[in-house]
Amino acid sequence: MILNHSRGGSHDPDLTRNLFIDRALRDRFQFRDQCLAFMVGITAFQYVYATDAGFMMSGLAAIGAAVLSVGFVIAVLGFAKNPFFRLFALAVFAVPACIAGYALVHGVAKNAIDSIILLNMLCGASGLIVAIAAMINLNALGTAVFSR
Repeated sequence: MILNHSRGGSHDPDLTRNLFIDRALRDRFQFRDQCLAFMVGITAFQYVYATDAGFMMSGLAAIGAAVLSVGFVIAVLGFAKNPFFRLFALAVFAVPACIAGYALVHGVAKNAIDSIILLNMLCGASGLIVAIAAMINLNALGTAVFSR
């Protein structure tokens, strides 16, 4: 099949497929920034709802706890000068991202990979990559917010 490039008729299916896969993976791994807030919010919601406070009050407490958790980590990164304290704050932020990265790949690949060892190695590597990406992203955010 000959395509006429002068009228814009060229179409590369490999390029389109690669761009689609790239966009899909990028969208799926955007959760790394919200994992800590989501898990803290769920925990706060369950705790407040168990005290018979009602659904709306529990939701308000969950939103407040989620915002405070991310704000606390960013504040620690902005004010802490000790690199080990900063690393600890980043690790607190990265652990939920690691769990979510592991769970995402496990949910996708569990039916495609028969070997349990290979599946756990793949999921563990994915969790580690997502955790490192979350640490890098938050470190840059914490440094940028308080550098002014």
